[in-house]
Amino acid sequence: MDQMNLSLAIPEIALALFACAFLIADSVTKGRILPMLHNIVVLFCIGLGVYCLSQVPTAGTELAFSNMYIADSMALVLKGFSALAIAFTLIVGANYAKDRDMFKGELHALVLFALLGQMIMISANNLLLVYLGVELLSLSLYAAVAMQRDNVRATEASMKYFVLGALASGFLLYGMSMIYGATGSLNHADIAFAATAAVSGQKSIIFVFGIVFLVAGLAFKLGVVPFHMWVPDVYQGSPSISTLLISGAPKLAAFAMLMRLLVDGLFVMAFDWQNMLMVLAIASLAIGNLTAIAQTSLKRMLAYSTIAQMGFMLLGFLSGVSGQGAGQDTGNAAQAYSSAMFYSITYVLTTLGTFGVIMVMSRKGFEVENISDLKGLNKRAPWLALIMLLLMFSLAGIPPMVGFAAKLSVLKALLATGQVWLTVYAVMFSLVGAFYYIRIVKTMYFEAPADETEIVMGNDARAVLGLNGLAVIALGLLPAPLMAYCMTAIQQTLAG
Repeated sequence: MDQMNLSLAIPEIALALFACAFLIADSVTKGRILPMLHNIVVLFCIGLGVYCLSQVPTAGTELAFSNMYIADSMALVLKGFSALAIAFTLIVGANYAKDRDMFKGELHALVLFALLGQMIMISANNLLLVYLGVELLSLSLYAAVAMQRDNVRATEASMKYFVLGALASGFLLYGMSMIYGATGSLNHADIAFAATAAVSGQKSIIFVFGIVFLVAGLAFKLGVVPFHMWVPDVYQGSPSISTLLISGAPKLAAFAMLMRLLVDGLFVMAFDWQNMLMVLAIASLAIGNLTAIAQTSLKRMLAYSTIAQMGFMLLGFLSGVSGQGAGQDTGNAAQAYSSAMFYSITYVLTTLGTFGVIMVMSRKGFEVENISDLKGLNKRAPWLALIMLLLMFSLAGIPPMVGFAAKLSVLKALLATGQVWLTVYAVMFSLVGAFYYIRIVKTMYFEAPADETEIVMGNDARAVLGLNGLAVIALGLLPAPLMAYCMTAIQQTLAG
């Protein structure tokens, strides 16, 4: 095995070189050719996404850089969708950024480095590399939130995000240090071997505490209860393009981090961390959905919606293994983790469209912040209202949208473990969540417009939003290809 096989890391190497070249080109031209550079960045991200997805059929599980880096189907799928999500964000958010004096080289550079951080997280097979990716992503997002330096709310949101993010990074690092102390290694394969020995013998108390801190750090990155306190404030205070950067593609990297750390490294101790995830999921479904009902702010409602959606995604993870100890029944693992992966991808798809509509509706001097700002949208822009309706129905899990297929796949995996009470609990809170999504539809279609100003959008934004809405319906009617894609990727990861 060639431990320095650079070809495995082509996406990361190409992205790092491109980001550096972009910084040089923008600084030398002093922003004069930024519109052209913006188009090049978008095309690069689309090309990178297509390249990653095209490599999936022939991908195997390969390691490089002293086993610190792993390349497999799951990594390529998540990297591909992450790059496409970033391209979507830049296309839809271009006019929004221009109206708020945020259309600068700095924003594009931060977006590229955030994507690089996500890709490192997705392929990290070593605790140190995981942390490097997390910090690269986090620092880029902190700065992106504070891009409007004269905006007090954005600065406040950035400070809250930074302080609480530093705390979460401390949790993550502390958990990693404990696991290193218990195993003597940072590589996931060595940790898995040591975890097997710990289960068959006497569990090390350091190992257990390490998993607790690790799960706490991961929970913060996902924004689930009780580590959710930053989500509503940061979503509301950030410019919408920064909110989309936080709520979109990073969720795919967080999913990959859960897979690499908990499943690859600590699978044999699944009974321990699954119980922790169960508590997080139950609390997130309840608090996320119930609190969202009381919101009048659109962004805060979507923030609590995200908390509930991530809680639902965790249900897939906690149904991966049934039983305790080294002799666990892992037959349901591939189905459960692939359903969680499918859920993550479809959630990001709907989130991109939702915040895309919000950015398109916003204009210079006016932010779409409250639910009331959507009043009468069907009369002002019927096409835009239709896209939003499809997205809200998908988030609510109403057929035939893709959100229904995603929720159904997670519930099937959960039911296969015999946890009927938890399945019923999840369905009940999905019905509660449907209330505030349908309230958005009612506001758009059955209330008089509060603002008659014409909504202007570029052809590129119109095209990608149209494709987004079409994908929500198409994947809802024909979810099997993407589900099979996710299943193949997860099976290869578990086998590797």
